[in-house]
Amino acid sequence: MSARRGARRRYRRRDAASLPRLARRSARGIPDRPSKSHVSPAAGGGAETQEHNQVAELAQKPFPPGRYRLVLVGSGPGGLQLSYSLSRLGIDHAVLSDDAAPGGMFRRWPVFQRMLSWTKPFTGLPRTSRAYERYDWNSLIPDEDAHRAIMPPLMDGTSYFPSRPEMEKGLETFAERTGIRVRYGCRWESTKAIPSPARGGGQGGGQEFILTTSDGEYRAPVVVFAVGVAHPYRPPIPGLDQVPHYGDFRPVESYKDHRVFIVGKQNSGFEIATGLLPWARQLVLASPGATKLSVNTRTLVGVRARYVQPYEDAALAGGVIILDTTIEEVHREGAGFVVRTRNATDSRELSMAADDVIAATGFVSPLRDLPALGVATFGQSQLPAQTPFWESATVPGIFFAGTLNQGSPGLKKHGIPSNSGAVQGYRYNARVLARHMAETRFGVRIPRPQLQPAETVRFLLNELSHGPELWHQRSYLARVVHLDRDRGISDEGILPLSYFIDAGGPDAVAVALESNGQGDPYPAVYLRNNGVVSERLLPPHPLLDFAGTDYQRQLGEILDPVLSASPSPA
Repeated sequence: MSARRGARRRYRRRDAASLPRLARRSARGIPDRPSKSHVSPAAGGGAETQEHNQVAELAQKPFPPGRYRLVLVGSGPGGLQLSYSLSRLGIDHAVLSDDAAPGGMFRRWPVFQRMLSWTKPFTGLPRTSRAYERYDWNSLIPDEDAHRAIMPPLMDGTSYFPSRPEMEKGLETFAERTGIRVRYGCRWESTKAIPSPARGGGQGGGQEFILTTSDGEYRAPVVVFAVGVAHPYRPPIPGLDQVPHYGDFRPVESYKDHRVFIVGKQNSGFEIATGLLPWARQLVLASPGATKLSVNTRTLVGVRARYVQPYEDAALAGGVIILDTTIEEVHREGAGFVVRTRNATDSRELSMAADDVIAATGFVSPLRDLPALGVATFGQSQLPAQTPFWESATVPGIFFAGTLNQGSPGLKKHGIPSNSGAVQGYRYNARVLARHMAETRFGVRIPRPQLQPAETVRFLLNELSHGPELWHQRSYLARVVHLDRDRGISDEGILPLSYFIDAGGPDAVAVALESNGQGDPYPAVYLRNNGVVSERLLPPHPLLDFAGTDYQRQLGEILDPVLSASPSPA
């Protein structure tokens, strides 16, 4: 659908309360309740002493097994951002991680040790400003200026794409400076739900979850999983289980003068191909679908520009071959392999010899027994189906953070997905989720700033021009302002756009940035008036500046029927 088609579409929705913006202080929750048993180390030596020392070490970790208000599993960027935001809202919680330190998948990947997301050191903007976040895709988001924009000082300046070690160091530094506590080396093993009365102001419907871990049992009415989408996936192709996956990539020198067949044409496949260009004799990348490039889709969909060199090599008849073909079979032949393929267009079969075959076939969500508990999943990645606020669509009380947020797809206007699979997207989801849980699960009331009618238009246009949430999560997150005829105009903060459209409520406006895959982004305005939501699209601007007089006039005309009826704050 074009940018202009569908303008002024109307939606009728049921009423529901909207959600608040972030506040730095709020009511404190009940304290953690660790287990009562604490074992002291035995005097003397020998095996008994070693065993007692191990038990004592477990006892010294934060969050011993027991009952908590909320348990969060995972210490990657999504888990760290959510834990930080919950703590600043006064929500006590336990954080568990199988890892030995913060960082999640960035403690290991990408295999060629350079990120796809950039951090631009010099922008003319203060690094402590919200506007700078638009150019820093890798730092997590704190409230305190002292902890903002952690990544730029850690980078060596040779690239504005951080190295993997720099990214890992950035996450470690954020956790250390902001005081995030995690029980590391604690592996989540299984989950069950039991009937239990609602506790601590929660609304769990009488259900409580028991997480069995390597350290013992944890109980909570609310559980959040931030475990990533990082479990290797292999499609059921005969013989593919006998070849290495992306995560098992060997040192590049071992591929010297080899013919390498890469199954998969997404970023992981092209990353490997890019790294092997100076080493391999021949590279073949194959999968059924045609290769998409992010520079053509104008989104994060497709192979990113950093990995496009193999594509150019193939186009100029170099040592790279790109095939749109199904993989029928992989089998050993001597010291190498033979890959049998079938052309996706004319069904012609082609067999190719290779010294190495690598499965760059993606990853799935490591959800363990959650599907057996009733958590619905979908797609090749087995993402958990989620509500707009990232709660399981089928098991209330189970939430998700980080890359798992892709299971809440939003509107997907023009077929374009959210950026919830990347740090710059899901870091904002985590902040919104923390506020949502604080109000709906823990009884925390977060104040809404009041706005004057005369400043509302300028406020919204400034958000469209500079608000990082809108830039990084286009047509997914929106700035919402209530235009209540009785209570006045209030800033409701950042909310999921799909929630605003579907939930109903008082008169309000939501603004978001929209992309259609063809040109520059442009503002989208959603006005809810007397229960009906209408959509208006404003034109793009060549300098991406939506604060000028033309935009003020257009947005003012859209809002005038409601603004003129809204009282000014006392």
